[in-house]
Amino acid sequence: MADSLPAASASLSRPRADIMAYVSLEYVEQSFETRSGPFVALKDINLAVRQGEFVSLIGHSGCGKSTLLNLIAGLTLPTEGVLLCAGKEIKGPGPDRAVVFQNHSLLPWLTCFQNVYLAVERVFSATENKRQIRARTSAALNMVGLRHAEHKLPREISGGMKQRVGIARALALKPKVLLLDEPFGALDSLTRAHLQDELLRIVAATGTTTIMVTHDVDEAVLLSDRIVMLGNGPAATVAATLDVGIPRPRNRLALIDDPVFASCRAAVTSFLHQAAS
Repeated sequence: MADSLPAASASLSRPRADIMAYVSLEYVEQSFETRSGPFVALKDINLAVRQGEFVSLIGHSGCGKSTLLNLIAGLTLPTEGVLLCAGKEIKGPGPDRAVVFQNHSLLPWLTCFQNVYLAVERVFSATENKRQIRARTSAALNMVGLRHAEHKLPREISGGMKQRVGIARALALKPKVLLLDEPFGALDSLTRAHLQDELLRIVAATGTTTIMVTHDVDEAVLLSDRIVMLGNGPAATVAATLDVGIPRPRNRLALIDDPVFASCRAAVTSFLHQAAS
């Protein structure tokens, strides 16, 4: 993975493999069969994520960011290579990894509480009673600030609130790894900023290992400990990484004129510009 670099220089580096990994991808390749033959989306992906680390995946559309996230989630299996989480091979979906998509995917006939409860019940029904499952559901909704809306239907709440329910549903499972696929991409800028701040607070409180796909450079720098940049496809791979050396907790207003934030932003923007040319 990335070398330990001074954040102020915002220097990009090649990946290396000497980080103690909680999530590990070793020579991962993903190809798909098409009418014209195999299409190699990802090739030789080597990635190590520390426990409690927040990593963002960034790159141009079509470079395989979401494909990579789906592999870590176990929603698809790699054509080649090995994926590990906490030392165990990822062979499919599991409660140790929870995913939040851009589309909140709430069931419209269930309340916010019921949407979260349904997921929790399926995972913990064998080990927890209904009272414990209800308490777990309420705690998750309270964590994202939606205790007051738990009895509302999805059509009765805003887009940002729906996305919060999706995050609550993921957090209620107490996952070891939280996977976010452009969770704020469909929201207006003010709502997005508010939820980014909420995510900063939640990750600080839970210490959950987090991997997020994003197209937003500012979002990546604000939220991440490290930014992983994918080259253009096909056969995309990890082209460079950047350690974001901004101390936590972070305040977006305080970072407006922060030279480290500006340097990191410039480095990622430059990479994306060069990749597009």
